[in-house]
Amino acid sequence: MGRTENDTWDLASSVGATATMVAAGRARATRAALIDDPFAEPLVRAVGIDFFVRWASGELRSDDVDLPDAPWGMQRMTDQQAARTRYIDAFFAAAQHDGTPAGIRQVIILASGLDTRGYRLPWARGTKVFEIDVPQVVEFKTTALATLGALPRADVRGVAVDLRDDWPSALRQAGFRADLPTAWAAEGLFGYLPPDAQDRLLDHITALSADGSRLIAEVFFSAAASRELFSAIYQRWYQHGLDVALESLGFPGERNDVATYLEERGWQVVRTPLNQLLVDNGFAPAPAGPAAPDTPFAENYYCTAVLRRQAATP
Repeated sequence: MGRTENDTWDLASSVGATATMVAAGRARATRAALIDDPFAEPLVRAVGIDFFVRWASGELRSDDVDLPDAPWGMQRMTDQQAARTRYIDAFFAAAQHDGTPAGIRQVIILASGLDTRGYRLPWARGTKVFEIDVPQVVEFKTTALATLGALPRADVRGVAVDLRDDWPSALRQAGFRADLPTAWAAEGLFGYLPPDAQDRLLDHITALSADGSRLIAEVFFSAAASRELFSAIYQRWYQHGLDVALESLGFPGERNDVATYLEERGWQVVRTPLNQLLVDNGFAPAPAGPAAPDTPFAENYYCTAVLRRQAATP
């Protein structure tokens, strides 16, 4: 069953389950000493999707569930989670020292899911970390981390609102100040928003950002011809016990390129192709080029951006 404009979810259903899947990938990467997210596996266990619990714990082997020589699967996702986690962690570390003489002390994690950066990164004194997600997700994660005895390393503030709704008002009510530079993260998000909602999100980010604000975003595509491959991969997962349907969680339709859209609104953008990120972190790249035009993720990229309002076109 496909997505609808006003659908809802928690961390065990619909698009919310992808946040649990991503956390399972981080748990797997942590077990391999590729990153350090000590809360990923306990949070996956708390959600309770058995397939992802076995994935996170190492009980499931990638050889058991991955299609031979497939460009995506459990192992590929683990590698990608390791690379992008390192990349975004480094972005936040740099933002605390760049942008303004005092550094950036206001952080927004969009569609935060089971992200635990507010609890595991060494934030500078006075940093506020706003985590935006639907109420069910914010409540679950806050309660689960408290049960685990996890202590925030910044002033972490959950903002319980759907990004398709009036989240800027909810953010301001939580204490956000638009006159201060902000570091924004949009990780694994855009493909799960309708195209027009993606544009509105970027417009709101721009309107709320003071000069010197920074943004890191993951931009991902899935070629239409890759649907058959994804179906085969998911069928393998279903055979091993996954009971959450992962098909059709995105919104179809043409959408604006994120980096170009930002550049047109005064952001100075740097693109990093996913394959470059993988290679830079010691992982094999995804097949790409004329020989593999429909390979999933081959055209994906990450972008970092800095807003320079003085340079923006009137």
